[in-house]
Amino acid sequence: MAGSPAKKVTLIRIASAILACAILGTVWFVQRSRRMPSTASVKEMSVSESAWWDGLRSWGEANLVGPSHVPFCFVYDGKASQGFLAAWHYSEDVRELDGNRTLRNMTWVDPSTGLEVRCDETTFKDYPAVEWVVRFRNGGSSDTPIIRDVQALDCTFTKETGDFTLHRGLGSSAKATDFSAVSQVLAPKTQASISPQWGRSSDTNSLPFFNIEWANKGVMIYIGWSGQWLASFYRDGGPSLEVLTGMELTHLKLHPGEEIRTPRMLLLFWKDSRPHGHSLMRRLILEHYYPRIQGEPVQPPVAYSVHGVIPFNDVTEANVIEFAKAVEKLRLGQECIWIDTGWFQGGWTDGVGNWLPDEQRFPRGLRPVADEVHRMGSKFLVWFEPERVHETSWLAREHPEWVLRLSGPSVGQWERTNDLLNLGNESARRWLTDHISKIIEGSGIDIYRHDFNLVPLPFWRAAEPPDRQGITEIRHVEGFYAFWDELIARHPGLIIDNCASGGRRIDLETVMRSVPLWRTDFAGGATEDVEALRAQAIGLCVWLPARSAGATLAASLKNGAVDTYGFRSTVATGIDIAWPPAALTNATLEGAREAIAELKRLREFFDGDFYLLTPDGLGKDRWTVVQFHREDLEKGVVIAFRPPEAQERMRVKLNGVSRGSRYEVAFEDTGGKLLLNGDDLIHGFEVEITSCPGSQLISYRQVP
Repeated sequence: MAGSPAKKVTLIRIASAILACAILGTVWFVQRSRRMPSTASVKEMSVSESAWWDGLRSWGEANLVGPSHVPFCFVYDGKASQGFLAAWHYSEDVRELDGNRTLRNMTWVDPSTGLEVRCDETTFKDYPAVEWVVRFRNGGSSDTPIIRDVQALDCTFTKETGDFTLHRGLGSSAKATDFSAVSQVLAPKTQASISPQWGRSSDTNSLPFFNIEWANKGVMIYIGWSGQWLASFYRDGGPSLEVLTGMELTHLKLHPGEEIRTPRMLLLFWKDSRPHGHSLMRRLILEHYYPRIQGEPVQPPVAYSVHGVIPFNDVTEANVIEFAKAVEKLRLGQECIWIDTGWFQGGWTDGVGNWLPDEQRFPRGLRPVADEVHRMGSKFLVWFEPERVHETSWLAREHPEWVLRLSGPSVGQWERTNDLLNLGNESARRWLTDHISKIIEGSGIDIYRHDFNLVPLPFWRAAEPPDRQGITEIRHVEGFYAFWDELIARHPGLIIDNCASGGRRIDLETVMRSVPLWRTDFAGGATEDVEALRAQAIGLCVWLPARSAGATLAASLKNGAVDTYGFRSTVATGIDIAWPPAALTNATLEGAREAIAELKRLREFFDGDFYLLTPDGLGKDRWTVVQFHREDLEKGVVIAFRPPEAQERMRVKLNGVSRGSRYEVAFEDTGGKLLLNGDDLIHGFEVEITSCPGSQLISYRQVP
């Protein structure tokens, strides 16, 4: 298709995109200018006219116009891109990445200034989805004019009937409501703008994941940007909804040879039911985006934390090894020993920036601890927070040119005495990569825990001149990805744990490289609540595979015994145990072993489709019932929870089962079994839980 943008091209039908055909036959997707003063007139185009959507073209066989109408936009030298992009030189390159993915690199070049705009688009044959990243490069010999208001996604959806409803989840803020579902009807002549708080991508206000629903169909939009994104939804007075997504602030020139990138965008289209759309996206994430080791998706471990027994700054080589040996004797089936903060010179909190083991407490470094942990067959996890630099640390003293500082009033407790290591500084990033890599190698670290207890946005904004707004954030985020990518490349098999004050940096890009083993700081407090923890787990399961996050064991010991209700409420394939080994009796150990064995047995189901069978939200007076269904294995599980003030019985209706098939249903806590057909499961069967609070694990499998 290389050639003039005006040249018409004939597009090949993609046979495997059957869903896309059914979904988008009635969906209009048009390129619109951003709501800003513009001298350009913008032609609206339907999706069947757009040459851009190569992966979703199965609904149209017409000769389509050239690649000037694209679902991103920007303003260059005061003019909207929709008015001039078609006049730039255009070229493209297409290649197959594998049997299911095609990569199309599309490039536009301004003949006057040499600015290059490249869109790297990935389409899928096995999913009705498309993903892209847009990059800008100055190929000229002088600074470019100002590039501003870059929107990585700029599109308009037009419905035939009904309203648009925007579904999303709250971000993390160490509250009971973390990851709670939020739904908003976008009525005519309304708008909504959503962004995270202070520069971490899932901090407080929202996860960077959206589902727009209308007329039994919809589109899921996932943002990959570990900084300050902004999503805006504009509803006109008629049937259309405009969606704009990008960095919150871009207003910058590029120097000769300089290149930047935009947020990664992933869109998936669905029909019939919203849960089906979420299931498709979770499958897509697990198959094509989730980090893998030796071809298999990363598995969050059953981890045992040292700090349930030893305070942060009291860890030593001797007491950690003693702890590990005590854990080994419990025979609980743990898969990881976890050292959090405090092991380094200066300790927690003033030692961040001193990334060397404390010589008094670890005279031989961390390697002897790792050797003992590996001898017992477990992985070794160690905490780092490399982006926060305390003002008294080695990094702050020796390399002040590598850190960003704030002057004047600060926005939080950390910003008063801490600086931000500028990962956009190439020297700083190279040093950090080499230094941390040496520690990982020399210390035998299997799981690198990356925390981030600093809000970066004020640092970024303070460092930027008026004609370079957004550049510091871009460089830091790019450097952050390069740092993680290099660690993974140098250490095959390394798992990265993404913490960021507990779940405040979850986005498509971090999901591609890491797992959050501590999904919220609420789970670490003394006031933790089982109902809230379960709601948080469900809130994440809606958007990501259940194996995408670990959890702490909150309220899981009650009167010296393992509380099955609290344990099951974590709803995750990985977990962090912090029980003092000496406090566990033989009876407690028996229950703990059973609970951990059950969690490991449920892992295969947690990779399946997830359905919340009861209303969203917290509540001690109503049941919570979740279902994980493995269509490929023709089986699944249901976990039902009866809170303290709820009734004893409830009718449960399942999803995903085949109406004409028979299923064996096993009530695993009571030992009862039923033989039911698919219609019975779809229309519902009664579940009874006599304990209050209590839970019931129900498995089912298709039988001849």
